[in-house]
Amino acid sequence: MKTQRPLIIGIAGGTGSGKTTVAKKIKDHFGQDVLYIPHDNYYKDQSELSLKERAKTNYDHPTALDTDLLVQHVETLILGKSIQMPLYDFATSNRMKETTMVFPKPVIIVEGILIFEHEKLRELMDIKIYVDTDADIRLGRRIKRDIQERGRTIEYSLNQYLSQSRPMHLAFGEPSKKYADIILPEGGENKVGLQMIIHSIENRGRKNTK
Repeated sequence: MKTQRPLIIGIAGGTGSGKTTVAKKIKDHFGQDVLYIPHDNYYKDQSELSLKERAKTNYDHPTALDTDLLVQHVETLILGKSIQMPLYDFATSNRMKETTMVFPKPVIIVEGILIFEHEKLRELMDIKIYVDTDADIRLGRRIKRDIQERGRTIEYSLNQYLSQSRPMHLAFGEPSKKYADIILPEGGENKVGLQMIIHSIENRGRKNTK
């Protein structure tokens, strides 16, 4: 797939909705033609704070993320230039000193719970997908992920969900669903919906092909 301009796909949805699974299935289909950029990588640097102080940050609020930098990076990739993408360490709740150089590809997936909340970022997207999954399923997935991948306790994960994730989802995440071109119930388990999305990407890609 050779495109004149990268096809920018936004995948949003609540925590644990299955956004990453959807992104992975799209990437598996198109292979090396896909660049995946998680919004989580753009959490702001908090090196000046102690680990205890970082725990007080509301990571589900838009101000916790450097979305302006993400916008700049997507714009740079659209121009055909490489970027130094930040990396984030959930164990220390801080951005890593290292970055990774990434180059533009025909399909660029931007994924995160708040990517539709930011107007400038939203306007760069060609296809906007909202993964819509029941809250109880999302909570279960989040707790499992926090324990297995991020070293959290059940108590910490549940408290953070109730005090931060759920209120911020209702304030920012859920309302942004109105901007979606496609609403995908059940995320990666929705095989018919995924096939429709893949066909849509293929069709858009053909239109952009030289």
